[in-house]
Amino acid sequence: MAFVFAQQDSYRLLQISDCHLVAEADGCFCAVQPYRQLELLFARVQSNRPDAVILTGDLTQDHSLASYQLIADLFSHLTCPVFYLPGNHDDIELMQQAFAARPFCAETELHLGDWHLCLLNSKGPTPAGYFDQLRQQQLQQLLSSYRADAAVWLFCHHHISPMGSFIDEHIQLDAAALWQIMAADPRIRGFAHGHCHYAYDRIQQGIQLVGCPASSVQFLLTPDYQPVARRPGYIEWIFNANASADPAVRWQFMEG
Repeated sequence: MAFVFAQQDSYRLLQISDCHLVAEADGCFCAVQPYRQLELLFARVQSNRPDAVILTGDLTQDHSLASYQLIADLFSHLTCPVFYLPGNHDDIELMQQAFAARPFCAETELHLGDWHLCLLNSKGPTPAGYFDQLRQQQLQQLLSSYRADAAVWLFCHHHISPMGSFIDEHIQLDAAALWQIMAADPRIRGFAHGHCHYAYDRIQQGIQLVGCPASSVQFLLTPDYQPVARRPGYIEWIFNANASADPAVRWQFMEG
């Protein structure tokens, strides 16, 4: 089932990723307190509320229900919908349990004017991305239901193009199949992801690839694992209802 937004000229969405919360609000991950990082970011959400929030995975670090409940409690007073995707660290059943009430929404298809945003589940049995033939077929069936003049953007947790760092050990294993689907459908404008804890925006094979910074820590593009503690990051998206142009995208880091 799709979530259909009311008609307006443009839509502002925030993408938040890789929160890596633990059960305790003051608990630590990689020398930061991830809940306090998210709390700091949420202050920005409250002061300038978007039309929606998309959480693109790795919301927990310790796989606890309590970590998800911290997110649920923090976001509980938002009036805009909050959509979510699992990352490799997430437990889907616990997510669904904690996010059962509004403003959280289980829909994975968003309609914003002429735009269709598809939220893809890439969680598999290992930390790497998993998008098997069944998931590929489901995406193709979804695409076949859209008008010829529609515009599509894909959101996922795992990256589909090498970053040149240690994180490539856990890349999307079925990336070639996803690239084939995108190459065959000109309505697909871009692909956004989390997982890499690194912000970037580039064009590859005619597709705009966008990486979301983490709300917890960022990763250096090095062969070894090097997390960097800094203020939380997120992405602000602006989608025009008529899809006359690609969305405006900018990543931001909280000042402090």
